[in-house]
Amino acid sequence: MAVVSESTRLSAQDWARAALKAIADGGVAAVAVEPLARTLGVTKGSFYAHYRNRDELIAAALAEWVRGHGEGGLTAFAAIADPAQRLRELLTAVVQAVQPLAPSVHLSLLGERNDPRVRNAVSRVNSARLEILVRTYRELGLSPSRAESRARVAYAAILGLSHLAQTDPDGPDSAVLADEAAAIFLPA
Repeated sequence: MAVVSESTRLSAQDWARAALKAIADGGVAAVAVEPLARTLGVTKGSFYAHYRNRDELIAAALAEWVRGHGEGGLTAFAAIADPAQRLRELLTAVVQAVQPLAPSVHLSLLGERNDPRVRNAVSRVNSARLEILVRTYRELGLSPSRAESRARVAYAAILGLSHLAQTDPDGPDSAVLADEAAAIFLPA
């Protein structure tokens, strides 16, 4: 993350994004005001201009993640009228976003699932992602129950690819994975 000069005024969203990076790197426990201020190149007074305490920052970070990775992050895909194209583009975007050894907010949060705030955020993101997958499979002609199960398997594969990318720097090229995902998860 780029260092910000003291004269630059950070927004609450800047702090929330920095907290998300900390969560990706080390879970909710990694969200601490002083280290984040050092990373951002400001004093912790900048933090208190936006938040009363760490819990408010964590809530804001989780809300930011839900906005960007839940329903709000899926808007462009939801607008694609052709369900086969929508699914192909969804799978391609997800697979290409997976970077070897890159930390993941979603995977880090899974270790914190007993925290009600985290459980709620993960549930909301999962629901939005599953909803678009189920809708897409329904539009591709699958029955409701088959669309639901196919969506869950596809989503599990997506999360699995994220997990593998965190531990396997020598995995296949993302374009190859995107082609494989489309071949497997697009109905024949």
